[in-house]
Amino acid sequence: MRKVLTTCGYCGTGCNFYLNVEDNEIVGVTPKNDHPISKGKLCVKGWQGHSFVHHKDRLKKPLMRQSDGSFSEVSWETAYSYIGSKLKKIIKEKGSEAVGVLSSARCTNEENYLMVKFARSVLRTNNIDHCARL
Repeated sequence: MRKVLTTCGYCGTGCNFYLNVEDNEIVGVTPKNDHPISKGKLCVKGWQGHSFVHHKDRLKKPLMRQSDGSFSEVSWETAYSYIGSKLKKIIKEKGSEAVGVLSSARCTNEENYLMVKFARSVLRTNNIDHCARL
């Protein structure tokens, strides 16, 4: 069984554990005993929250809505280009206060910091929020 060290993605605490991988499938987790935050312990989400990785309905590629209302897979480059062009159009027509960014308490502090930098430096908006502020 292969063990892959990772950081839990369920909150911003940053607990570490090893994913137990067998035949390229996650079969469980093992806490990292010497981690300064989790200290070998995990919450229920840390222990059980890996089942989504191999779920049959999980999206693995970007989808774009077609003119008939259906969705089709596109490349990441196509998706990013489309998003960028739409954001530029909105900002040009309505101003930077017409856009905003929603982040997540499941992101690390560093990821949330990058979201703030993206919102303020790239999009030129102060409209940024996430669910952990409540």
